[in-house]
Amino acid sequence: MLRMLASRSILRAPSVVARPLSVSRISSSLLVRRGIHAGRPLMNAAPKPQGTGAAPLTWNDFLALRTKRRRVNVVVSVVSTAVAAGLGWGVLANMVIDPTEMIMGFDPFMVISLAVVLCGAGGYLIGPSIGNVVFLRMIGKQAPTFVRKEADFLAHIRKNRPDPSQQSYANPVTDYYGEKIGSLKDYRRWLRDGRAYRRKTQNFL
Repeated sequence: MLRMLASRSILRAPSVVARPLSVSRISSSLLVRRGIHAGRPLMNAAPKPQGTGAAPLTWNDFLALRTKRRRVNVVVSVVSTAVAAGLGWGVLANMVIDPTEMIMGFDPFMVISLAVVLCGAGGYLIGPSIGNVVFLRMIGKQAPTFVRKEADFLAHIRKNRPDPSQQSYANPVTDYYGEKIGSLKDYRRWLRDGRAYRRKTQNFL
């Protein structure tokens, strides 16, 4: 009888010891799963931007913006010309002028017409300045980068453009200020044209 009780107690002992092990395994597995699920948002989270500044412009992007600025300047110049001419005409039309008296030896209507044309020309000249301000406002945060890029671009133009003092009717300087450059392909073509111009001047000399 005692032997049977002892054998039963021995058989029951491992099951008692095994229970804490199973509980510990379950708790550890739950902790691991919670850790994995807690770590997923960090792995899938998008990186935060390092700064609020605009992305650096590539040369193609800069040249495209430069072409866009030229178009904006043309539109603003047309508008400023019309506005200036209209204002000039409005002021001169309200002036009391005797049509029978000459103004500095010229007909009054001719003087008024010339004054309106001069007002329009003044509006056309200030158009690019206004257009440049409008364009910089349009591109927003890219404006400082665009200004720096333009300074570098103009430095390249001054360095690589040929000497215009040796030009002739048969060998003129093409695009001295680089205004027709709208892409890197155009810039390479501009460099090739400059080299061809130098070769022609050396051969003729």
